[in-house]
Amino acid sequence: QVQLVESGGGLVQAGGSLRLSCSASGRTFSSYAMGWFRQAPGKERELVATISWSGDITSYADSVKGRFTISRDNAKNTVYLQMNSLKPEDTALYYCAASQTHIAGPYNYWGQGTQVTVSS
Repeated sequence: QVQLVESGGGLVQAGGSLRLSCSASGRTFSSYAMGWFRQAPGKERELVATISWSGDITSYADSVKGRFTISRDNAKNTVYLQMNSLKPEDTALYYCAASQTHIAGPYNYWGQGTQVTVSS
């Protein structure tokens, strides 16, 4: 089992950047695929980016391609989401999640989320 804690959210102006971090407990972090998801008020949760256990495979939602980068440091039990050129429509609660099986999921473990607000 793994426990996840997100950090790094905040208020930023459009065009700005933020880096989210997700720290994981447990000695088997490197065996999990990891993902970042987000949910805006009144909208369904959506996948933002995923990364394989080794970090060599990543995928992104079309809406964030070229602006966001997912990465991981297995030695630090941490996964990151670098967000550049932020837009007001990126405003959401961002969650990290872990999958024991595959980069495509299912994602069984979730953090509590960190709020990202982008002002216009």
